[in-house]
Amino acid sequence: MLYFTLASKAYARNLQYRGAHMVHNIASAMFGFMYACIWIGLGADYALGEYGTQGMVNYIAFTQSALWVASFVTNGLGIPQAVRTGHISLDLMRPVHLFSHLMAKEWGQIGYQFVYKSIPIYLVYYFAFSLSLPEQKSSLLYAAFALIGAAYLSICMNYLIGASALWTTESSWLYWGNHAMINLLAGFFIPIEWLPGWLERIAWWSPYPYLLYVPTRFYLGLGNVSALWGTLFWCVLLTLICIFVTGFLRRKVEVQGG
Repeated sequence: MLYFTLASKAYARNLQYRGAHMVHNIASAMFGFMYACIWIGLGADYALGEYGTQGMVNYIAFTQSALWVASFVTNGLGIPQAVRTGHISLDLMRPVHLFSHLMAKEWGQIGYQFVYKSIPIYLVYYFAFSLSLPEQKSSLLYAAFALIGAAYLSICMNYLIGASALWTTESSWLYWGNHAMINLLAGFFIPIEWLPGWLERIAWWSPYPYLLYVPTRFYLGLGNVSALWGTLFWCVLLTLICIFVTGFLRRKVEVQGG
């Protein structure tokens, strides 16, 4: 009940800024529209593999919409700001594990972004490019599972980024570095199998393909159910790392100002 309350409060807080967020949606939709037009232009001269031109348009539409679930989460889950203000000491004193506490709040944020950002952006593309949903409805179910797993992975990764604020005075470079890796290794703009061989191998040794590429493949009806095991593996591994790191946080509380 506590975690549901934290999530619902985070969701309700964002409702106050729906108007401003719609402006963000316009900008995000414009970027995706440009990316799709690039692939449409390339598709005029190249076959674009198993995707085809329309498939790549679907690919871009889904990844651009999924960014708000699998990538654009709170920087460090708010930990860097809590370190600067000194609130981190209070957060660690709460009778709730810090990771589960911040995770519950972030699920509310992600839920809001899915409803008010991902869905509207996808609908724009759906009608603008005459998109079609997969014939097999099970593909949508697998895509939903993979996307939920991607959101959880993103929460874990940002928790670890935020935790680094206890050891460095500036952790934002990790946040933006993570975004750069998502653009490169998560299959945001280019399917991973089209990367150079050595870079593709690096990508699959990381959790990044499970943020965007795997859910998108399911959405397109091209995914293999076994890929969900990879999502589960990284979810379990990053959870254990987050819990382990939290133990260090409790032994090292450093307030930067405040």
